[in-house]
Amino acid sequence: MNIEFDGNGLIPAIVQHAETKEVLTLAYMNEESYEKSLKTGETWFFSRSRQELWHKGATSGNTQKIVEMKLDCDQDALVVLVQPAGPACHKGTESCFEESVYKGEALGDAPADYSILGKLEKVIRDREAERPEGAYTTYLFEKGVDKILKKVGEEASEVIIAAKNRDKEELKWESADLLYHLLVLLREQDLPFGDVLNVLEKRHEKPAAE
Repeated sequence: MNIEFDGNGLIPAIVQHAETKEVLTLAYMNEESYEKSLKTGETWFFSRSRQELWHKGATSGNTQKIVEMKLDCDQDALVVLVQPAGPACHKGTESCFEESVYKGEALGDAPADYSILGKLEKVIRDREAERPEGAYTTYLFEKGVDKILKKVGEEASEVIIAAKNRDKEELKWESADLLYHLLVLLREQDLPFGDVLNVLEKRHEKPAAE
């Protein structure tokens, strides 16, 4: 595989969350950091300001486990899909791209992407670990799996009723409730949402039955 490094021996690397597809940061690799990334399975970059290699998360602990690396058609840019262990930005935010400078007209009420699912999964994971008093998610985890299962069943029934009544507004809200409680259940079962997405991906890749 031929990689086209620029005149300074660098190639831009767009780092993207493997599950939510949110763009986390833009960094640069030289040949050495690229090789180290491949060897260790974690992101290594070249700092243009310090003129040295740096291992993402070496001091902060916010490492990035590489899931896949893709090279563009001109072989002069990389997309690095990662599973982050913490915020990508040195300012403590999930992504370096937090500030919008322009927003086009939205398509109805639909969000621009599905990153909210990854963010919600993280909130639920944090709630399970920290158990803040008064939080509904804390209540569910303290009541245990039977309570969580009951809520999943109740919300599924509400979705069915809303759909049967052709009530789109109600269906929207009940579907959101169902997704939330399903994510709580997956967390209780220690099953990452990404594993569910992988099943869907594999099913999608299978050729249609003749």
